[in-house]
Amino acid sequence: MKLLRIAAVAGFAISLSALGSAAQQTLTVAGYGGSFEQTLRKEVIPAFEKEHNVKVEYVAGNSTDTLAKLQAQKGNQVIDVAIVDDGPMYMAIQLGFCGKITGLPAEIYDSARFKDDKAVGIGLVATGLMYNTKVFKERGWAPPSSWNDLKDAKYKQQLVIPPINNTYGLYTLMMHARLNGGGEKSIEPGFKIMKEAVNPNVLVYEPSPGKMTELFQSGQATIAVWGSARVQAFANTGFPVDFVYPKEGAVALLASACPVEKADASPLASEFVKALLQPSLQLVLLRDYGYGPVNKKVDVPAELGKMAPIGDRAAKLINPDWDTINANREEWTKRWNREVER
Repeated sequence: MKLLRIAAVAGFAISLSALGSAAQQTLTVAGYGGSFEQTLRKEVIPAFEKEHNVKVEYVAGNSTDTLAKLQAQKGNQVIDVAIVDDGPMYMAIQLGFCGKITGLPAEIYDSARFKDDKAVGIGLVATGLMYNTKVFKERGWAPPSSWNDLKDAKYKQQLVIPPINNTYGLYTLMMHARLNGGGEKSIEPGFKIMKEAVNPNVLVYEPSPGKMTELFQSGQATIAVWGSARVQAFANTGFPVDFVYPKEGAVALLASACPVEKADASPLASEFVKALLQPSLQLVLLRDYGYGPVNKKVDVPAELGKMAPIGDRAAKLINPDWDTINANREEWTKRWNREVER
């Protein structure tokens, strides 16, 4: 009997141990790297882990990388939350990778909501130009003001543009098409300008945020196409860069998040997405990353609104035709790799 009691106690202890270990889930979040990842690891993840007794695994990558992971894991998804640009998010929803967000706050701007609450914008970004203010001043150059400035020969081998599988590179192609008689439905003028006029100035087509900042810090690059959020985060380090809204218009980029659809989907996926929408965290994303808030309740201090698309700047952003882009993006990417970035 004594042995039986010992065995029973031991079994009970093992059961408690198993329950304790099972109580802490793991939530896998795939999103942007660089300063965005740093902000989430510092300001969002620790508090979320403590509140929900969960371990958050963060997988960094650009939007097309994350979309490719979702496609590769189809039917056996590892990712619980995906954070990508709006274009890839529309595609993720179309492919059935996004589940419904439960209990989305009513104070979110309509422009940040996706159909059927399958995803939500977490921050608004303007795509425009970044330049080294110190170098421009030393050389007596006026700040860039137009997408057409990317063709100026004085920037030869000093211009950095992300590749077409990055939204910023895609927007560069789109804007040159729009400014030369074309657009999303007629992309040929964009390819012509990129190949003949812009490409000679390009130092490198760089997808990595870290490498982008290194190229500026080393003095190799002086001008780039980038997002207001990235530029704000870089400027926050003390480096002399500024962001320009081109006179023809900056292009809207909505950083977006969705809970991944899968059989064993955790309700914490929706909770993580909603955590990014809280006014306090929206303010953190504005402060640290330059995101224009998507929550109506965020009171934006004047000192934090220097670069972010807020108010009139947000209203004037250009909205791309994502249906046309996503239908042609694979073909454009192949052509870009063959004709532009060769």
